[in-house]
Amino acid sequence: MIRHIIGVAALSVSAALAFADATMSSVPVSPDISIIEAGVICPPETVGSSPAPDTIAGTTHLIEEEPEFVSNTRVVPAVLGLGFGVKAQTPIVGGINQVTMLVTHPAMGGQAVESQSFLTRISDLSPSLTFYQFDYSYELLPGTWTMTAMRVDQVLYQVEFEVVPPEMVPELAGVCGYLDLLS
Repeated sequence: MIRHIIGVAALSVSAALAFADATMSSVPVSPDISIIEAGVICPPETVGSSPAPDTIAGTTHLIEEEPEFVSNTRVVPAVLGLGFGVKAQTPIVGGINQVTMLVTHPAMGGQAVESQSFLTRISDLSPSLTFYQFDYSYELLPGTWTMTAMRVDQVLYQVEFEVVPPEMVPELAGVCGYLDLLS
């Protein structure tokens, strides 16, 4: 099944570790979501793109193979090529279409954009993955990033990630083989 990703994107070590220990039970979730999981991924190759006019890039990537999380932490090293996101499933037969994914982050780019959004869907058959991938150096912004899934004006879930310098989590920074990009 094809999934959407968007290619786009200091905390003390003790604060980062405390954030990493936060459980998904602390995440605001609608009764319309039956399964939710978040973490860091090594993104697969893209097979195309889809228009996403409310993003800096203007498109989202399309993938065929859904990757597993390499870590369920929500502390994300700012490394080109790395991704982070949420898998969610709904009990609603037929799934939920036209889900707006709102990604908020520190001010990015020349226009200091602090949020981007695009459409996705949440399946009832298996968890649907939506993730953000750091494709450009201007996206590597330490700070709090939030992924909020909405249907009309109802929040389905909201998950916070803390993006940190790669040196703070070196074992995770190199997990996808992008360690040579750190220099």
